[in-house]
Amino acid sequence: MEYVIETRDLTRDFGKFTAVDKLNIKIKPGEIYGFLGPNGAGKSTVIRMLCGILEPTEGSATILGYDLLRETEKIKSYIGYMSQKFSLYDDLTVLENLNFYAGIYSITREVRQERIGEMLAMAGLRGREKELVANLSGGWKQRLALGCAIIARPAIIFLDEPTSGVSPTSRRMFFNIIQELANQGTTIMVTTHFMDEAERCHKIAFISAGRLMAVNTPDYLKRNTLEGFLVELAIPQAMEKISAFENLPYVKDCTIHGPLLHVLLDDEKHIGALRDFSGVEPRPIVPSLEDVFIALAKRQRAGESYA
Repeated sequence: MEYVIETRDLTRDFGKFTAVDKLNIKIKPGEIYGFLGPNGAGKSTVIRMLCGILEPTEGSATILGYDLLRETEKIKSYIGYMSQKFSLYDDLTVLENLNFYAGIYSITREVRQERIGEMLAMAGLRGREKELVANLSGGWKQRLALGCAIIARPAIIFLDEPTSGVSPTSRRMFFNIIQELANQGTTIMVTTHFMDEAERCHKIAFISAGRLMAVNTPDYLKRNTLEGFLVELAIPQAMEKISAFENLPYVKDCTIHGPLLHVLLDDEKHIGALRDFSGVEPRPIVPSLEDVFIALAKRQRAGESYA
């Protein structure tokens, strides 16, 4: 099977509001497919439709060859789903939560203990089986929630903002686990607004206002989206000086990144002029995914289509 997920003009309306607008994506087996966009972009709505939680208003999709509208129950037996709210029971222990989800997924008693042992090892929770979930930190809860979602060894895992509210260290540990699952052949679709996580995906789909703006590998998007030559300036009071740079005839765009300015020039030959104007040395850089997203969002507002 070339694609385990394929959508065709998938759309979801809430009254007069279109949350997802004619989405067309294709995901291969074993891919980590990142869905990147701001809050309210439609990422969670897409996940819920693909999981069979929300019914599409229009369009169609296939999951593992099954029709999303007609074979929803069949699809559910092959997928795992984890939301940002971590669907755990705080008043149960770690072990009781895993047992509960093993029961939901109808895992037989013969293999249940083995699977639970695997999930405890994956989450780093061996020796803490009897601890109440309420007493766990956000990072431990996150990994336990993943264990509950994958205890049935699903072919596809849908992760909806799984690292919101946990520390950067926990986020990195979590993505190490995700990458190992993908190496074993599991397909993973993950929504995020963290650019460092998106860097670790095999492919990224940028979405804004319910519309797909671009899809490709992180490296391709960084090298082929911006039209011009990007440099970085370490300049005092950068925020106050953006408009002055934007008014220069050879500057296409100017954005702030912490204490730094990213300036998009028409051409490399204008570096000297920018140096003279700013009084600091411009440093050529490869665009970041944040640069890519800002550029795509501006094009979308201008009415251009880059999906």
